[in-house]
Amino acid sequence: MLTNETQAEEQLLTDVTLGAWRPQPLPTPSSGRGRTHGTSRNEPFDRWFRYPAGFASDYVTTLLAHLELDSESLVLDPFAGSAVTGTAARQAGHSFFGVEAHPLIAELARLKLQSQPRATDKTLGEVARTLAVAAAQQSSSAERRIDQEPDLVTRCFSTPVLGQLVALRDLIRAGAGESWNLHAKWALLGTLRDVASARVGWPYQRPGTERKPIHSNPLARFVQRAEWMEQDIREAAESPNHLSYQVIQGDSCGKVAWKNLSPESAQGCVSSPPYLNNFDYADATRLELYFWGDISSWAEMCTEVRSDMLTATTQQSSVPAARIATARLEEYGEIADSVLDITSKLLAERNKRPRGKEYDRVLPDYFLAIAQVLENMATALKPGSPVVWLVGDSAPYGVYVDTPRLIGDIAQGLGFSFEKDITLRKRGQRWQSNSVRHDVQLSERLILFRKS
Repeated sequence: MLTNETQAEEQLLTDVTLGAWRPQPLPTPSSGRGRTHGTSRNEPFDRWFRYPAGFASDYVTTLLAHLELDSESLVLDPFAGSAVTGTAARQAGHSFFGVEAHPLIAELARLKLQSQPRATDKTLGEVARTLAVAAAQQSSSAERRIDQEPDLVTRCFSTPVLGQLVALRDLIRAGAGESWNLHAKWALLGTLRDVASARVGWPYQRPGTERKPIHSNPLARFVQRAEWMEQDIREAAESPNHLSYQVIQGDSCGKVAWKNLSPESAQGCVSSPPYLNNFDYADATRLELYFWGDISSWAEMCTEVRSDMLTATTQQSSVPAARIATARLEEYGEIADSVLDITSKLLAERNKRPRGKEYDRVLPDYFLAIAQVLENMATALKPGSPVVWLVGDSAPYGVYVDTPRLIGDIAQGLGFSFEKDITLRKRGQRWQSNSVRHDVQLSERLILFRKS
């Protein structure tokens, strides 16, 4: 007698094989405003994977229009993330150059910016359905091997669901997706949180807390995601062939990531740097990294993923790095005094607590990195080029850090003119009920400066 799970598996197999599979209606694009974290769930390309570091496409589109760039300009983003700025720049008829430190997310960004679909006789949707059929057939065997998966992974999914996910992963790892293999990988990674039976929302994975999966059928959800990707690729295929779209995986503070970009070749920049005292973007993607096998431990995440990322949280800080950054900030003039004054206040607050967080170590490293990024941008941008950044302030232990103003001061010291500082929204409202949290009003702001 067939179990319900076996019947469901065979039904999926039959539906896909006989062409009876019909995708659910595509979601209507929305502004992305009001989201809790990350990029829009519904906008083309954003919906491939909802990375929490991203900002909404409507913001980027508006900001690009606000810059009033000439057609076919080259747009920069030194914190490229999953290429929200890149895809918006392509849509607006511009070239794009971005730098992203997170290796997995840089891969996604490059994939989105492939200007044409891969040459193949099969569509991505057809490949995904073939993979789903094969995974349905192999899922029972995969279930018997899930005890080899990392603990985080096994605790986030039911056994039947994880068996299907692992079967899909093994097929894709073996190259069964052919020329669409990398797209299939990301359709699968985008499916993980949709079908998890534990709380895995951004930014924290909580495998000990159960929830009802958003979608119950991982193979159907995988096919649906692949079909979204196919539609987005098809609609972007009309982008002019002579424009370039490039994402470099590396550290935007250093010179190496910028070596392929000619001096004064870019005409504008739209970006959103990591916010001080925000969550750890490497840790936020632990589920995907562990599942795919990129890392198997916290130590590997630090060396393989986090090493090139800008220091913005205490998890990334260290005494040697803070010491070096404090000394090197002196190269950037008066801004060093402002940063070190705040650092001293943070150290005093930490010393009042038995187990205080090392915010004082984060600050020098963060602002040194920002200065180095701006220095690289000053070389890459043509004179007169506008730069717009979306960034928030912060107040660790109630010590106010006016990050947008400090970035503006650094930019001015490097030859930019500072033009606008606009408050967009209040931040931190969801923590108001926390009695031990500070009561400093925080905001997200748009700052505009220009290379002189």
